[in-house]
Amino acid sequence: MAFTFRDPACTAAGCVQEPHLMHHRAGPSLVLSRTLQQPRSALTVALLFILAITLIDLLLPDSVHLGDLLIMAPVLTSWYASSRVTSLVAMMAVSALTAIFLVRQSVNPPQAAALLATSVAVVIARYLTEHGQRKLVQLRAVAEAAQRAILPPLPHRLGPLHLASTYLAAEDEARIGGDLYAAVRTPTGTRLIIGDVRGKGLPAVGIAAHTISTFRDAARRLTTLPELAAYLDSSVRSNASEAVSPEQTEEAFVTATLLEIPDAEPVVRSVTCGHPPPLLLRANDVVPLEAGQPAPPLGLGALTQTTYHLDTFALRAEDTLLLYTDGAIEARDTDGEFYPLAKRLTPQDHRHPTALLNHLRGDLLHHVGGRLDDDAALIAIERQPADGTAPSADQSTCDEWGVSMSFDMRSRSTVDLGERPSAVQQ
Repeated sequence: MAFTFRDPACTAAGCVQEPHLMHHRAGPSLVLSRTLQQPRSALTVALLFILAITLIDLLLPDSVHLGDLLIMAPVLTSWYASSRVTSLVAMMAVSALTAIFLVRQSVNPPQAAALLATSVAVVIARYLTEHGQRKLVQLRAVAEAAQRAILPPLPHRLGPLHLASTYLAAEDEARIGGDLYAAVRTPTGTRLIIGDVRGKGLPAVGIAAHTISTFRDAARRLTTLPELAAYLDSSVRSNASEAVSPEQTEEAFVTATLLEIPDAEPVVRSVTCGHPPPLLLRANDVVPLEAGQPAPPLGLGALTQTTYHLDTFALRAEDTLLLYTDGAIEARDTDGEFYPLAKRLTPQDHRHPTALLNHLRGDLLHHVGGRLDDDAALIAIERQPADGTAPSADQSTCDEWGVSMSFDMRSRSTVDLGERPSAVQQ
C-alpha cells in the first residue's frame, strides 16, 4: 500500500510524489476486492453457460448427453468469484441437470454424483481460500500499522533538502525486515542513517526498531557524527544481548552509514560502519563516496580498537545523493548478474528524488524478474539552494568533489585523506 500525493515541486516535472513505496506487488487484498466487486457479471456468465448447455442437451437426440459439461460452471466460477457466488452457480448447475433428467425422463446417477461432489468440493475450496485471503489481509493491515510506527516515510522536505524513500520487501507477507533509515533535524542541519541488520525475522526487526529509536534521540544530543556512531555501537551491542540468544550476540550487528548535511555549508559529512558507499549524482557523473577508513558495523566495535573517521564531501545545489542497502546492489537476474546500480544512474532524466526512485524501483524489479531475494531500501536526497540560487565556487568548503577528512575520536585530530572521493586513501 502506498499513499500518493502531488508535490508542487514535482508536478512541473510530471512525476508523482510517493514518499514511501512499501511493497512492490499487489497482494490478496486487491485480488479479493476485485473478486467481491464482480458477483453480477459472474452470475450472468454462469447462467448463460448453464442455459446454453441445458437447451442444447434437450434439443439433441437422447443418445447424446451434454449434461456432463455443467460441471464446468462451478469449477470456472470458483476461479474468479466468491464462495457465495460459486455456491449459487453450483445450485443452478444441479437444478439444470435435474431439469434435463425430468424432461428426458431418465436419470444418470454417475453424472449426478460427479456434479454434486465437484460442486461441494469447489465451494469448500473457494471458501477456505477466501478465508485465508481475509486473514492475510488482516495480518498485512497489522504489519502496515507496525511498519509505519517503526519505519515511517521520510518527509519530502527537510530544510534545503528534497527527499524520497522506498522500501521493497522480498516476501509477499513482509512489510518490514532488517533494513532501516531515519532522518532528524538539528539546529544546524539534517542527520540521516541508513542501515541493514544482519539476519531476518523478529530479532532483526527488533534491532532495527531499537537502532532507529536510539538514533532519533541521540542525533539531536551528540555534537559529532563519530560520537553518535560510538553511542549507537554501544546501544546495538547492549540491545543485541537481549534480542537474540547469547551464542548469537556477536552475530547481531548493523551495517550503517551516518550522514550530516549542514544547512549553511554545501557539504555532506559521513561516518561509514561497514555499509555500501552513497552515490553522488552530479550532471553526467556518478561517484561513490568511499569512506577513508570505514569502521566495523554497529555492535562490533568492542571487538577491535575502533576509530570512527569523519569524511567530508561536497554536496552542492542540485546535486543528488543516493543511499541504499545491499539488497539493491546484490539483486541478481536469472543469469546471476548483480544489479548495476551505478550504471543505471547516468542519465539526467530522473534526478528529482521521487522520479529517481520510481525509475530505480521499476528497473530493479525488472532486473530480478519481479521478485527480490532480500529487502532493499533506498533514499534519494537533492540539495536545494536556500535562496533559490546555487552557491558560487568560492562558497564551497571542498574542491569539486570534496575533501575527505578523517576524525579520530581518540586523538581528536584531523588528517587530509585526499581529494576525489573515488581516490580516497586510508
